[in-house]
Amino acid sequence: MNTLIIAFTKVLGLAILANIFVEGGPLFMSLILLCLLASIVFIVIGFMAAKKSVAKARKMLKLTVDSSLLGLVLGFLGSVLGLISAFDSIEAIGNPSPEMFAGGLKVSLLTATFGLFTFVIARIGIMILRLTLKPEEVS
Repeated sequence: MNTLIIAFTKVLGLAILANIFVEGGPLFMSLILLCLLASIVFIVIGFMAAKKSVAKARKMLKLTVDSSLLGLVLGFLGSVLGLISAFDSIEAIGNPSPEMFAGGLKVSLLTATFGLFTFVIARIGIMILRLTLKPEEVS
């Protein structure tokens, strides 16, 4: 019985994450997810290359910085575009209910939150990789 409850909790958690992903707008959330995955791949490659080739580790460090910043900017771009579309629909309706207004704000902030999450995760990896490289090796 406990195994069934744990399995149901995992499935329910994935369903909630999938729902948040879709609510935030599949286009921008997918682009931000690609930036997160690219950042993680670049960090892992940087760690594997740190002992063999310092130049490759530095290159991966720079690529991680770029991909994390791209995820952050895409998150805020999606948020701004979501706010514009929410205000357009509010303008068309005329007098929206507070629940509708709060729902629109929540949806528009999901992309910014995911972009910030991507940026923070990549920054943690960047800091750790910089700590593993010698000070004269970090640009």
